Amino acid sequence: MKIAFIGGGKMGEAIIKAIIKRKVCSAKDISVSDVSKSRRLYLKKQYGVAVTADNKKAVPGVDVIVLAVKPQNIDEVLADLNGNFKLGQLILSIAAGVKINKIQEGTGHRSIVRAMPNTPAQIGLGMSGWTAARGVTDRQKLRAKKILGAMGKEIYFGSEKYLDMVTAISGSGPAYVYLFAESLIEGAVGLGLKQKDAEKLVIQTVLGAAQMMDKTGKAPAELRRDVTSKGGTTERAIKVLEENKLAGIVSKAVKAAYERVKELGEAKSG
Repeated sequence: MKIAFIGGGKMGEAIIKAIIKRKVCSAKDISVSDVSKSRRLYLKKQYGVAVTADNKKAVPGVDVIVLAVKPQNIDEVLADLNGNFKLGQLILSIAAGVKINKIQEGTGHRSIVRAMPNTPAQIGLGMSGWTAARGVTDRQKLRAKKILGAMGKEIYFGSEKYLDMVTAISGSGPAYVYLFAESLIEGAVGLGLKQKDAEKLVIQTVLGAAQMMDKTGKAPAELRRDVTSKGGTTERAIKVLEENKLAGIVSKAVKAAYERVKELGEAKSG
């Protein structure tokens, strides 16, 4: 499989690193177009991929074109690439909030997969939600699945409407976890622990808890009950969180993120 990247930023690099490591394709079959000369030189030296400053030069002869550009730059990129795609090529877009119909209209090409990965993809622990335009073949879907799966886990959705929900949950989700970890660290320091020790305790606790959810197959509620002994320390802490309506706050935050991504998508489609 030959793959071209339009944009070689952090997420583009995360995909490049993952697909080479997982042997989805080799470095010689990857080309990257980026406006930054320093970025091009870095990617060429670090991964051995071909680089160019011209988007149109990256596209010919490849199977998949990954749009890994910032949403605010999408109009310029689509206009530049319009009419340069051949039948059988697949466009895989990770531009947040940019809808499939906009990419189709902007490029004149119909075979589009839209995906929403998240930042843990940079260490191979990403979560990607994705969907495909009508007419994308099973072979093309398999290619997209392999690329996204190389970064971690992936879920296919039959309707594009779910991608905005994915953005609010797994796309933005790492930041919610980081904020909770920050708060836990602050609480630990407030008790008298040193910053370094507090950070180590919290990071490993979050990591271990995530692995417990993943490896045991138990629901989070069940795992929480396993830790919460009646009349114990955890029960008292959980009671405070419930009294302050933690679940309601989180639900409101997720809804706010969802509403915002819909607003951005409507703005970009207009």
